[in-house]
Order: sequence, then C-alpha cells, then structure tokens
Amino acid sequence: MKGKVIKYGEKNINTDLIIPARYLTKSNPDHLAAHCMEDLDADFLQRKENLGATIMVGGANFGCGSSREQAPISIKAAGIQCVIAPSFARIFFRNAINIGLPILELDDISVLNTGDEVELDFDQGLLLNHTTDQQITIKAMPEFLQKIISAEGLVNFTKNLIHTTP
Repeated sequence: MKGKVIKYGEKNINTDLIIPARYLTKSNPDHLAAHCMEDLDADFLQRKENLGATIMVGGANFGCGSSREQAPISIKAAGIQCVIAPSFARIFFRNAINIGLPILELDDISVLNTGDEVELDFDQGLLLNHTTDQQITIKAMPEFLQKIISAEGLVNFTKNLIHTTP
C-alpha cells in the first residue's frame, strides 16, 4: 500500500472526535465521512483532499472511548486506507478489522509527518518513508488479519469461507 500521510499526533483521539455523536442519526457511510474528524479538525476533509492523503497517523490509544463502529467506518469512507498509531483502543482495533480498515502499530510516530509519501509492506512489517528515505520496522500484520482486510471485512470474509467450504 502506498499513500500520503495526514497526521494527528495527539494521544487519546477518541471516537467522539473521530465521528461526533450528533451525526450518528444516520448510518450511511457517506454521511459519516462528511463529518469525520470534524471536532478535532474542521478542515480535515479539505486538507486530506489537498494533500491526497490516504494514510492517517494518530497518537497512542487511538480510537478510545465508546464502542461505536461508526468511527472506523467514517475514516474508511472518507478515503483513508490505513491508520497508524503507537496503540489502539481494543474495541476500535476490532471494529476497524471487522470493517476492513487496516491499522498498524508504530511506537515512534515522530518519524512520520503530514505530507510524507510512504509505502507499507504488511507481510514484512516495513514502512518505507520515501520523503525522508527511511525504512522503518513496524509490527507485521498477521496473515489471518490480512485475509479479513482483503475481503473488505469480517462479514465478507465469513461469507467467502462459507461459500468455499465443501
């Protein structure tokens, strides 16, 4: 996966900052995307578009707070293809994988900045920062999680299993 970074280095970016509760009256992904990160960065969508960013970097304990699955849905629907942080709240981690949004742990996010062009190798656990010409080791994504991500989420993965099992 290749993309440009948009970074929010704050710790504890909670699900209410990712998608404020006042917008949970509709479950349409496009509606959720229109309000993604709005309370943290009112210009998120415009900045993301101007940068061409598809990879979000956040601080430790990313996605803490409520268990709403709309948080990773809004991020994915906004065009973010992967989230990188030192750690994720457990329920956010599960919800992200369940909807097919890859998330990767990187202890030291100071090596990434908004606008950096990066390439991710999920198998090898490598992040190549083409902007700074750095190769960074990240926690490799287990094969079974990659299969869920490739299927666009747990429901599709399970459907595929059912249809391919004799």
